[in-house]
Amino acid sequence: MAEVVQIRGSNEQGKIRHPFGVLGLSLITLGIYWWVWYYKLNKELADIGRAHDTEECGTSPGTSLLAVTLGVFIIVPPFVSVYKAWVRKRNAARLVGAEEGLEPWIGWLLMVIVSLIGSIVFQYEMNKVMTAQAGETAALPPQAEPTPTPVAEAPEQPVREQS
Repeated sequence: MAEVVQIRGSNEQGKIRHPFGVLGLSLITLGIYWWVWYYKLNKELADIGRAHDTEECGTSPGTSLLAVTLGVFIIVPPFVSVYKAWVRKRNAARLVGAEEGLEPWIGWLLMVIVSLIGSIVFQYEMNKVMTAQAGETAALPPQAEPTPTPVAEAPEQPVREQS
């Protein structure tokens, strides 16, 4: 089950998903879930970018999805879209203070050569971004300042002089 986290600075939510869930659901649905997952992670990246007032994390998850589905007929768009997704993920990691992870070209090679293994790695990296995002948004409950406990004072004893 995915853990839902609030994206800081927006009303949108993201999910921390199990990396092998992407593999399992993609296999069970004969690849259809992979497209759903790809759209959702690009939407989460775009939401993080909008929350930080930047377009470096993407703006249109629909265009990314279109590139990996119908773009296959033109050959080049899926390769560009996957590379750009890795770049957007790296930019989002920088924005939220997470570890930047793999270089985009290494992630691109993983996704191109072994798509499902690359997807597992991408989700693992994306979970770092969402965890950092959750860490920034997690508000601690207000702590009341502890009241000092009064120390019982001993009654003053008269000082006796010794002769």
